Amino acid sequence: MKSDRSAALLLMGAAIIGIVIANSPFGPAFLDFKHAYVGFESIGLSLSIEHWVSDLLLATFFLVAGLELKYELSSGVLSKPASALVPVLAGIGGVVVPALIYVAFNWGTDYLNGWPIPTATDIAFALGILAIFGRGLPKSARVFLLALAIFDDLVAILIIAVFFTSDVEALWLVAAAVIAALHILMEKYGKLPINYVRVLTFILLWYTVYQSGVHATVAGVVLGLIIPSKKTHSLVAKIQPWTNTVSLPIYAFFAVAIALPVFDGAFSSVFVGIAVALPVGKVLGITALAILANKIAAKPDRLDLEPLDFLAISGLAGIGFTVSLLMTNLAFADTQYIVAEATLAVILGSLVSMAFGGWLSQVRGRHHMRKHREEKAKAKKGS
Repeated sequence: MKSDRSAALLLMGAAIIGIVIANSPFGPAFLDFKHAYVGFESIGLSLSIEHWVSDLLLATFFLVAGLELKYELSSGVLSKPASALVPVLAGIGGVVVPALIYVAFNWGTDYLNGWPIPTATDIAFALGILAIFGRGLPKSARVFLLALAIFDDLVAILIIAVFFTSDVEALWLVAAAVIAALHILMEKYGKLPINYVRVLTFILLWYTVYQSGVHATVAGVVLGLIIPSKKTHSLVAKIQPWTNTVSLPIYAFFAVAIALPVFDGAFSSVFVGIAVALPVGKVLGITALAILANKIAAKPDRLDLEPLDFLAISGLAGIGFTVSLLMTNLAFADTQYIVAEATLAVILGSLVSMAFGGWLSQVRGRHHMRKHREEKAKAKKGS
């Protein structure tokens, strides 16, 4: 829980520093640095520094997401259809409703392809805010939020792979599949130090997936899913501190470092759609379906959470931040002024969600602590 708090504070600090520097006298020089190309043209790797961060560093975050997903699918909350019912249905609501709200604001415009932006949840940030403000909430609150966020990330991965991939090079995908298959064999029969093999596989998978035209972050997920489930928990414990303290803050710093657009008296439909869809869409979609799913679930599979607890957690799920920023850059890569507006909308929507979810989590935590004290006193009196 302490590491969750630290991750949230680091992300927030990195984002603030990024946007301040980009709009300071040093801004133009920094933005030139951010867009400078570095790489190895001889092997087809020439990327801007910003893209190295979003494609390579963020792949380590998706590796952790893949490992967590593998664990949840094999032995966690998502391992049994019955126990997965509540977070999965809530997750569907948390994807569909924000997307529909965005589409409603942008119907008939050229910006409909931005619909995935408000569907994402930033796992590290959401869990961090829950750790800071959710003291006293049942343990199932964190389990539910984690499963919900993992499901959202799975959807985000599928969206990236399907909607933001063009001109796919099949031979490179075959090469990636061969590397993944060889790694599965190495995990089972290999005699070499397996952690070195995993690092090498990550690099080769990342390179082949990048060359295929599929977004390179998918490589992290693939590796996470092919590592044996019994190893996932220990690997997450080793890798997650690095992704939370290095990869995600650096990505947040670069993603939010934009020159703020001059306000001309009117917000674009993209800005309004995202700013409304993140906090409102997540709350409506997740809360409604979570309450419904928890009612129809069999008693052993129900979560010990009340409707207002689901409302608090759905508020936290509206913190899209890093994953939503990635979607922003993918959706509007060729329209920088829209990227700037969408980035501001993601920040605003995430801040509103953070404030609402954090406040209500604190209120609900106090409620549960008071309820626990009263039950304890009643039991003591009865004995």
